[in-house]
Amino acid sequence: MSVLALLLVAVGVADLARSIVEQRSSRNDAATRRRLHRVGTEAGIVSLWLGAALTGLLATPSGWLLVALASVSLAAWLLVSGWALSRERGHVIALSTLAGGLVLQLVLAGWAPQAGGALARWITWADLPWTPEPDRALLIAGLALVQLSTGNLIVRLVLISTGAMIPTQDQDQPSDTLKGGRLLGPLERIFILGLGLAGQVTAAGLVIAAKGLIRWPELRSYARPGSEGGRRSDIDTVTEYFLVGSFVSWLVALSALALAA
Repeated sequence: MSVLALLLVAVGVADLARSIVEQRSSRNDAATRRRLHRVGTEAGIVSLWLGAALTGLLATPSGWLLVALASVSLAAWLLVSGWALSRERGHVIALSTLAGGLVLQLVLAGWAPQAGGALARWITWADLPWTPEPDRALLIAGLALVQLSTGNLIVRLVLISTGAMIPTQDQDQPSDTLKGGRLLGPLERIFILGLGLAGQVTAAGLVIAAKGLIRWPELRSYARPGSEGGRRSDIDTVTEYFLVGSFVSWLVALSALALAA
């Protein structure tokens, strides 16, 4: 599963790079979208092949083949997801593209060479309190990176595909009502993954329950007219956005935890 782990790292790095550029951009025109795609592709491909070289995955023909397939999967995800977010269709195709690339690497995992090289030498040299195998260290790194911007992007695609979020950016969004979701989502997923890896599954469940309890008074406030300075919000729309987004976010974290186990 070394190449699968490396693909997760590359996807996480690419989406994080796209997110940083998007946050710094004040426009949402075609030129900005091309820049996002270029930056994400460059960051993802460089991290994929550099990681493959540092972990010794290019030492065998099968390693070369799997890394090449991972490059195609990464490029397809970046292209289709960027295209889907700028249009009113293609969101399910984008999600299927990511899932297909990961499943392909999982099916062909028996051909993947074990991670080693500079990563294995560094783990031995560092003498960390927790000394994992290189394959597992790479997998945990990839799963953690996916919880950041990639998790937000997956949630966003699902919300749009289910109608809980409007594709166009020039209209009022439920996310404008529930502030902080882009930051709380990654933190929540990292907490769930970390607690699960530490064997504290019950504590991870408490994090999930706490989110609902904290958000409930805020959701209820939108059932009353005049809240938020006289602005009215449809409680059904906001609640649907919250529930769908939360369940998808939890599913991303729990899927990562299952893969790590």
